[in-house]
Amino acid sequence: LQRVVREVPVADHVIRYALSLVRQTRVNEAGVPEFVSEEVAWGAGPRAVQFLILGGKARALLHGRSHVSIDDIQALARPVLRHRLSLNFAAESEGVTPDDIVRRLLEVTPEKEDELTRDPRFQKIFAS
Repeated sequence: LQRVVREVPVADHVIRYALSLVRQTRVNEAGVPEFVSEEVAWGAGPRAVQFLILGGKARALLHGRSHVSIDDIQALARPVLRHRLSLNFAAESEGVTPDDIVRRLLEVTPEKEDELTRDPRFQKIFAS
């Protein structure tokens, strides 16, 4: 079963979407949203992308699909990223949670291939 899950194909734009979500959690990365810089002390590492993709593969199969979609990545973003984000004192004192950060990231991250590649913020992310 694990072999079958790992063989599920993932389109390049889905991988770029997962990568952009994770890289936007890192305070010192180019193109990070202002709210991340203001509220996150430590962002998610490279393994977060791996688990978003692997989880997306499993979720796709569970939903009867033979490919990973953006919806799979979005559905797994909170459970995969919430424990990988460390918020600063100011954010915690205001009641901000990692789930709030992930929700906002999902709102500001373009889903379509052309939006990901044309947005200057994401050009910086993919260039580094």
